[in-house]
Amino acid sequence: MDPTPPHEVEECRGVLRVYSDGSIVRSPQPSFSVPIHDDGSVIWKDVTFDPSHDLQIRLYKPSGPPGPTKLPVFYYFHGGGFCIGSRTWPNCQNYCLRLAADLRAVVVAPDYRLAPENRLPAAIEDSIAAIEWLKGQAVAEDPDTWLTDVADFGRVFISGDSAGGNIAHHLAVRFGSDSTELAPVRIRGYVYLAPFFGGTVRTRSEVDSPSDAFFPLVLNDRFWRLSLPVGENTDNPIVNPFGPSSPSLETLALCPILVVVGSCDLLRDRAEEYVMKLKGWGKRVEFMEFEGKQHGFFTVDPWSEASNKLMQDIKRFMAENAESE
Repeated sequence: MDPTPPHEVEECRGVLRVYSDGSIVRSPQPSFSVPIHDDGSVIWKDVTFDPSHDLQIRLYKPSGPPGPTKLPVFYYFHGGGFCIGSRTWPNCQNYCLRLAADLRAVVVAPDYRLAPENRLPAAIEDSIAAIEWLKGQAVAEDPDTWLTDVADFGRVFISGDSAGGNIAHHLAVRFGSDSTELAPVRIRGYVYLAPFFGGTVRTRSEVDSPSDAFFPLVLNDRFWRLSLPVGENTDNPIVNPFGPSSPSLETLALCPILVVVGSCDLLRDRAEEYVMKLKGWGKRVEFMEFEGKQHGFFTVDPWSEASNKLMQDIKRFMAENAESE
């Protein structure tokens, strides 16, 4: 008698399927099939930053000859619960095209290893390597002039969406505001877009989140189940910045941080708690809430009224902190 064939036990947005025998199937298609709005005002290319894991970065910059002033560098780490997503997905590409055009910046969009094939902290480690790659370019004898001719390594900002927002937090903690290890690269601030935090005790916004939300609680939990080290729960320090075993952030010197969330996002309350605790410790942190918006509203529709306002707020944040000490 034939054994029972493997059956699907986990599924994420139609692009990742995990089966009972441990096998994993990934679709080459993105879960968000939207047109790419590339009007030629921004040029881009891919470069490898970690050959050992075949990891690439997509670089964007405004087209045309370089101006008299070099451009700030703006990192964008994609979301996807540490399990799905890519710099190549059209929703990610559209947002990066808009960032480069509107911010007048060099946008750096790295990939990182995904779970469950590569469970956390692999994605954090890869993201640190992506930042260190920029220093390598800044000090190289034979750098990529496509980048170095226009990039101001003294004005670097780190941003991330959802899981990428979680990554941005860990990079803020890792590098702090007083570290010189990246010199001449200087990080001036961080933008967390709906940061993917969690914990074993539910927040009100998690409990009240409707099952038909764009990012429902069942998917939230599935992402953590697939990405955390086996046997770990959501009070792991990677997930919960204030968990029982998480190191204190009170004495850390942190760069300025802008935290953005939609009022209808189940991650809303954790983002607010993060901001309130850091503010209580005297950190330079700002909270922006977009009323009526769900998770990832800025990449779902990068040209909405709310996305337009967010872009202006990011520009303001960058201008205010371009020369901060």
